[in-house]
Amino acid sequence: MAKITRITTQKRNKNRYNIFLDRGQGEAYGFSVGEDILVKFQLQKSMELEETSINALVQKDTIHKTYTLAINYLSYRMRSEKEIRDYLLKKEADEAHIEEIINRLKKEKLLNDQEFAISLVRTRMQTSSKGPLLVKKELIEKGVQSQLAEEALDYFSFDKQVEKALKFAKKKLNSDRKKSHRQQIQNVQQTLMQKGFQTDVIKEVIGQLPEEEQEEHSEWEAIVYQGEKLLRKYERKAEGFELKQKVKTGLYRKGFPFDLIDQFIDENIDNK
Repeated sequence: MAKITRITTQKRNKNRYNIFLDRGQGEAYGFSVGEDILVKFQLQKSMELEETSINALVQKDTIHKTYTLAINYLSYRMRSEKEIRDYLLKKEADEAHIEEIINRLKKEKLLNDQEFAISLVRTRMQTSSKGPLLVKKELIEKGVQSQLAEEALDYFSFDKQVEKALKFAKKKLNSDRKKSHRQQIQNVQQTLMQKGFQTDVIKEVIGQLPEEEQEEHSEWEAIVYQGEKLLRKYERKAEGFELKQKVKTGLYRKGFPFDLIDQFIDENIDNK
């Protein structure tokens, strides 16, 4: 049997207390507990404790500290069960304690993968350019079951996907104005696929972009820009027919139509 001889507040953490015990050999440090454990079990000077009780108090305090870690981690944003588990393992928490804490968090409705998935989908819709495939991948990586991820993606409707993808596509077109219209469209398609948008959404977006006929002026500006770059590249190494073929081939590979290529060649090489 051990008797509590003194209880002191820790210098670095005012919410934790050091418990000093006398086991018949004089006072010595016994263990430490948080304020909640101290109050709950009414620990006070002169109280006698059996060793089994001391071990139980230390374990309860350890669980409480781990629970506090989890609560603090949750305070920044919602977390998936896997994120909580991984975080506590990183903090070297006992696996049995982790299970207990996860069950407690679920009962307290602080941990719910379905609600987490819905929240993440809505956040990504508002703050990122990710399509549903990338969002689902992110959910799976965070430990959300595939079915729950699919259900959460119902909130990312087709119309909202098109709205987001179209906004990005127009921005992309604007940044690629010095490329051919065909190359611009190909770049948009490729980028939207990389961002996780599906074929039906991409097709709808492409259908809402300006037609090539409406882009004739910018298309000519683009071919002049790209053609002059090719001329500077090849005119020191080739001339005449060879120069024309190199420039023609380069412009064709960049997606420009034959009529504009011929017009550029006529105005910039044949008439020199």
